[in-house]
Amino acid sequence: MNNLYTEKTLRDFAYNIFIKMGSSEQHAQLASDVLLQSDLRGIDSHGVARLSGYVRLWEAGRINTKPTPKVIHETPSTAVVDGDQGLGLVVAPYAMNIAIEKAKTCGTGWVAVKNSNHFGIAGYHSMMALQHDMIGISMTNASPLVAPTFSTERLLGTNPICVAIPAGVQPPFVADFATTTAANGKLEILQRKNEKAPVGWVQTKEGEPTTNAHGVKEGGSLIPLGSDREHGSHKGFSLGAWVDIFSGVLSGANYGPWVPPFVSFLAPPADPVGEGIGHFVGAMRVDAFRPKEDFFKHMDNWINRFRQAQTIAGQEKVIIPGDPEREQEKIRSKEGILLNEMVVEDLKEIAKKLQVSF
Repeated sequence: MNNLYTEKTLRDFAYNIFIKMGSSEQHAQLASDVLLQSDLRGIDSHGVARLSGYVRLWEAGRINTKPTPKVIHETPSTAVVDGDQGLGLVVAPYAMNIAIEKAKTCGTGWVAVKNSNHFGIAGYHSMMALQHDMIGISMTNASPLVAPTFSTERLLGTNPICVAIPAGVQPPFVADFATTTAANGKLEILQRKNEKAPVGWVQTKEGEPTTNAHGVKEGGSLIPLGSDREHGSHKGFSLGAWVDIFSGVLSGANYGPWVPPFVSFLAPPADPVGEGIGHFVGAMRVDAFRPKEDFFKHMDNWINRFRQAQTIAGQEKVIIPGDPEREQEKIRSKEGILLNEMVVEDLKEIAKKLQVSF
């Protein structure tokens, strides 16, 4: 069976699903755009494969598809946004636009968000700043599936971080990564393919290493970036904790084990310490630090020099963060997006349920 789909086919389908859920046309277009950017950039775990998860959360009454995000506190360069329990796919871009506008005036803008939901790929929100010749930063806390170093208790999410940095002639530097050895979405892909996980991704509920891709579902946990103490998992734990504090503690959202799970079959904790999921986004004008032309010149020089780095025998050339995703976008925009059979069946199911053509 050919499961290759055009961007337009998947974008229109996602848009129609969000409309059926009650989203406005503007919000449905934005949410669809975030998902399709993920698929185009080769981040299959966060594209239309996530669509059914949003539908189930909506059915469970945990997503408001007609939100009115608003600023509830601000200074000239900072703000806190209440997402009104909306889709993070909509709320995070709203917050990033505020950060960009503040940066235009103050040089930098920083926005913390509470009462939101899963916001898709962090890269989408950071990259919004690039068209304004700004550096964009975004992060979010997430479902507690990660055990801190030395623990078996799931207290953190995969808590991704992204920074997008503009350049001149060269394409932008875009580093977008989870603070775990692997994002949970990659485990879900392995589960669909019935494949094992590499050692260092997951531990059992007793804290032992496992290659079982279903290990988290069976009471185990994801492991911080570094995989174990000897290889630096304490650093991954620190990164994940930083994201959690900026996204949750600073904004008034839930944090740590109180973050609501993305899966609808698990109820949010009965004793919340905040509201919803939290994000943190920022924008910085490069000319707030040095003349833009100088920055671009030296950013190009930085990228060129690293591209020319001597490589280990038999290895590929050094990759600049953002290169693989950009190449995937070129290919998939032209050739289409290949979906896993289980994802296709999942989409067919929600299409039938919401009476949308697929």
